[in-house]
Amino acid sequence: MTHDLIIIGSGPAGYTAALYAARANLKPLVFTGFSQEHLQGGQLMTTTDVENYPGFPDGIEGPEMMELFEKQCVKFGTEIIQKEVTQVDFSVRPFKIWAGKEEYESKTVIVATGATASYLDAPGVETFKNRGVTACATCDGAMPKYRNQVLAVIGGGDTAMEEALFLTKYGSEIHIFNRSEKFRASKVMLERARSHEKITVHENTVLDSCYGEEGFAGLKGIKIKNAQTNEVSDFPLEGLFMAIGHKPNTELFKDVLDMEENGYLITQGKSTYTNIEGVFACGDVQDHIYRQAVTSAGTGCMAAIDAERYLASQE
Repeated sequence: MTHDLIIIGSGPAGYTAALYAARANLKPLVFTGFSQEHLQGGQLMTTTDVENYPGFPDGIEGPEMMELFEKQCVKFGTEIIQKEVTQVDFSVRPFKIWAGKEEYESKTVIVATGATASYLDAPGVETFKNRGVTACATCDGAMPKYRNQVLAVIGGGDTAMEEALFLTKYGSEIHIFNRSEKFRASKVMLERARSHEKITVHENTVLDSCYGEEGFAGLKGIKIKNAQTNEVSDFPLEGLFMAIGHKPNTELFKDVLDMEENGYLITQGKSTYTNIEGVFACGDVQDHIYRQAVTSAGTGCMAAIDAERYLASQE
């Protein structure tokens, strides 16, 4: 059986693409992913309160939101397969996709495999992830637990500076920890952070460990180490924001689809077209700037419309 559309990946982008495609009677097939790196539902499956998605004035848990997304696209005829895509062949038509030993064919493909936030491998980080340790200030910084509290950002690039500046709206003190005296951030962004009255920039400082309490209380502080003297000191705080980058989930498409140097898929102009006709990309797998649930959903909509119009042009 040859499908009209196969979507690789779930999350806001994949599910929204499926919703639009299903309502266009394309009967999409969605491979959700089924591993620690490729969670069904994407990064929102590890997010607690989502308060910045339109339509949820009281907020909603990330997993609950993704469950609603899935139910909605299934309602209109989407087929969900809880498997990991292990191989693709876009050199033939129809395109071939494998999940283990099972082979599938499709006239079009939407790639919505997302990206994975990078976290430091320090004691306590995993324990307090989403309970005080997070990788998105824009997503989580406005939560009540961070209001008027001491917060910290780890990183030395523009993203770290942007995250710290964003957090000044909510936290009482914002600290930036960078592992050396050299910053990847632009001079403008670094100076903007240094000159803000709420921000303190710490050089030659690395994360040693995180500590806190069980349950909702979560993170209560970190141990930091001076990179020059190796001296370890205590630093009480309520929120730790990792700004050390994201890794796009594009290993499957290496040497197949055009990518930027950082691994993100390249789409053409304001469309979701990739370099291969009939293959489209949406969500965080091709967006390293905004990385929000609502922008991912928007590009998912775009990808479905692009795929629908492409199929119509082939008739």
